[in-house]
Amino acid sequence: MCGIVGYIGESSASPMLLDGLKKLEYRGYDSAGLAVYQNGGVKVVKTKGRIADLEQKLASSAALTGTVGIGHTRWATHGAPTDANAHPHTGGGGRVTLVHNGIIENYIELKSMLETAGCCFVSETDTEVLAHLFDYYYKGDLLTAMRKVMRTVRGSYAVAVLAADKPDRIIAAKKDSPLIVGRGDGEHFLASDIPAVLKYTRECYLLEDGEIALLQRNAVAFFDKDGTPLHKEIYRVTWDAQAAEKGGYAHFMKKEIAEQPKAVRDTLSPRIADGKIIIPELHLTEEEIRAIGKIHIVACGSAWHVGMAAKYIFESAAGISCETDLASEFRYRNPIIRAGDICLVISQSGETADTLAALREAKRKGAHTVSVVNVVASTIARESDDVIYTMAGPEIAVATTKAFSAQLAVIYLLALHFAKAVGRLSDEAESGLCTQLLQLPDAIASLLMLEKDLAALAKQFAAAKNVFFIGRGLDYAISLEGSLKLKEISYIHSEAYAAGELKHGTISLIEPGTPVIAVATDESLFEKTLGNIKEVRARGANVVALVSGEHKEVQEFADFVIHVPQANTMLMPSLNVIPLQLFAYYMALERGCDVDKPRNLAKSVTVE
Repeated sequence: MCGIVGYIGESSASPMLLDGLKKLEYRGYDSAGLAVYQNGGVKVVKTKGRIADLEQKLASSAALTGTVGIGHTRWATHGAPTDANAHPHTGGGGRVTLVHNGIIENYIELKSMLETAGCCFVSETDTEVLAHLFDYYYKGDLLTAMRKVMRTVRGSYAVAVLAADKPDRIIAAKKDSPLIVGRGDGEHFLASDIPAVLKYTRECYLLEDGEIALLQRNAVAFFDKDGTPLHKEIYRVTWDAQAAEKGGYAHFMKKEIAEQPKAVRDTLSPRIADGKIIIPELHLTEEEIRAIGKIHIVACGSAWHVGMAAKYIFESAAGISCETDLASEFRYRNPIIRAGDICLVISQSGETADTLAALREAKRKGAHTVSVVNVVASTIARESDDVIYTMAGPEIAVATTKAFSAQLAVIYLLALHFAKAVGRLSDEAESGLCTQLLQLPDAIASLLMLEKDLAALAKQFAAAKNVFFIGRGLDYAISLEGSLKLKEISYIHSEAYAAGELKHGTISLIEPGTPVIAVATDESLFEKTLGNIKEVRARGANVVALVSGEHKEVQEFADFVIHVPQANTMLMPSLNVIPLQLFAYYMALERGCDVDKPRNLAKSVTVE
């Protein structure tokens, strides 16, 4: 969770560390801190709050001028967001200083052991246990100490350590939490994610689980958990650093909403040629696709909503049975996986802890794993049998928009590819759908023109206490995403329901003035959904209806009608989500919320 940065070179470390932490703000955090080696020791400055609070604290303290340091932004797991619980943490009276992402599962028993050995703790964190444990094992050899720590702890970690008696080195290691090393000229960098170092280098090493990195100014060495030296290849970053900047938009989220036509086009275009779906990254043969017993779809958050849509799409298009699971539930229900089953894993970051664990469970039980991931060389991507990358580019806002749309685009490709393989899609039908897919980015772009209408709608509803979303079939799946977007960035209580379930309890919550967003774009289910609109309207709800085509009759029962272009039912989620994203965005603006960094949330959830 959150962000790690490190620097060793000839330049002042603190400005680079602060700059790197700012590039990682999208990961979510509630405290921040730095540790820099200078004057024969390591000085730590940390505080609860934002990086701006850390900068103020640094300005009021003695200058940090050292050229070796580590930094961290923390999202609270063990202990509240306080100065004491903020990273970095120290052990051995300052002999060891470290930062850590992840969770140490056996920290209570380790803390008890270390207290018996005389260690005194000043925080509530599991990370401070790591600091004291490293000091406990440290006898002058950083590598030996790190190896012993790795053998002792259970859980997930990306960790970077400074030792007061080794002013020219940083040692780091990872397990189930991302960590990269950036290579410079006479300097090296450490970070949780590439954007933190991209200003300084495009050459990076990607650490795998169980690997250790020992950084010096002019060298970096890698080792496995047994201390055996490793040779690692350089990964050269090819995407533009400006892709992580706002580009004139007020918020990253608004910029990323506007980038969706490009993200969808970039994801679809390379995989469509001459009216055919071509997915070179997928290594399943047609025979293996025909033999699929069940598709297990696992994901979290918005990616799970893509998975909900995928279930409808795969079963309708390809006739293959699907189960969509929350990744956090999948491995604990002892899922039944049989020979020929595949597990489809969806994750923007490719580092989501629950999703990674579900992937590993599916592989352990014999499923062929296919991941849909946005971040190249992420852990989920590396551990999957096949990986299909979305081409959304860096997504900075915590609330996903363009990555969500790019994931939907991959689902369409896979569903049509499977449908063709099982004989449910003719060449002619495939060609027609490919044409519609290639037209999808333009249709999405046309919906961005609704922003003024949705901004006006948000002004009317910004004071709402509760908002409900209803829909049927794919409209229900996208209602889930619309509701999540609203609640996560505007802090309004919101729920999404399958419209047919209203009369089974939920309708009791509808009272005069309650906003209800009704997604009614599935033509085969329109009359059914219209009936549900009438039910909530009769109880005083203010209804916003999202429809495709004319449907003039809906105007009699809805207070506001939003029209989206007509398209194949399978593709409607990509269109419907755009006005729902814009509505959530303007609701958050009206309420004065931090759109890009909503409270208590993180971009990449790398703890269970």
